[in-house]
Amino acid sequence: MDPKRIAFEERGSGRPLVLLHGLGDRRQSWNAVMARLAADYRVLCVDLPGFGATPAPAPDEPYDVHTLTDDIHAFCELHGLGRPHMAGNSLGGSIALELGVRGLAASVTVFSPAGFSEDLARLGIHVVGGLSRFATRIPMPVKERLAGTAPARAAARIALRGDPKSPTAKATRFSVRGLRKGSPFIRMVSRIAEYDFSARPIECPVTIAWGDRDRTLLPSSAVHAHRRVPNARMVSLIGSGHIPMADDPVTVAEHVRWTCRAADLGSTGIAARNAAGRDRRPESRT
Repeated sequence: MDPKRIAFEERGSGRPLVLLHGLGDRRQSWNAVMARLAADYRVLCVDLPGFGATPAPAPDEPYDVHTLTDDIHAFCELHGLGRPHMAGNSLGGSIALELGVRGLAASVTVFSPAGFSEDLARLGIHVVGGLSRFATRIPMPVKERLAGTAPARAAARIALRGDPKSPTAKATRFSVRGLRKGSPFIRMVSRIAEYDFSARPIECPVTIAWGDRDRTLLPSSAVHAHRRVPNARMVSLIGSGHIPMADDPVTVAEHVRWTCRAADLGSTGIAARNAAGRDRRPESRT
């Protein structure tokens, strides 16, 4: 896709940091985290193709984790970001990891990334996909009414939030706008079920964090993530669900900042050692 069509919001200055949302979400899910990081970084929150204000690829064009990774790479090149820090949630976490594999990220911080589910959890994603496709046959006004019922709102809070009874979780509900035939959500959900992150080196600092109350991509997936990305710093987010930016934006921001600083300090250290090495070179003798 043309990277000029990718919608984003930018705040702050300094080393660039790109934030990527999950399936069916949009860039605003990072607002509270963005506000905490903009004092230290040039933060760019992106609407992934097909979500928020960014259009989807044409129906006959490929659309999966790898093509989205290509799109975000093109976006970074367009805006002159070089090797930015990357952070992502769920689908966005998978894209951030793939960019890390390609050597295109200075650091990678991910929260409940897709691609590490066990067979049973993967089957659950397929079931969600099947139910979503069935829901495309239901008229939109009916779906809107159903989504607003108390049982549906309760199910959304349980699926997406760490503490379904918290005051901040009350407004949580499933979005049904994406449940249309051929919509980006319908196209992508089956791709997420099929996607598997294969073990490959990532030559930059990596943090993989999982909410201990994630009921969408289960915390047990973190075991597989650690095996496939053994250099990653593994973190359990106590009390958080699948979207920790909503449950605990302060802790999420601190983990992103920690990983970014690890990379920045590492780069500074390498530069200093290289400079010291040049200073210590023996003088030539004639």
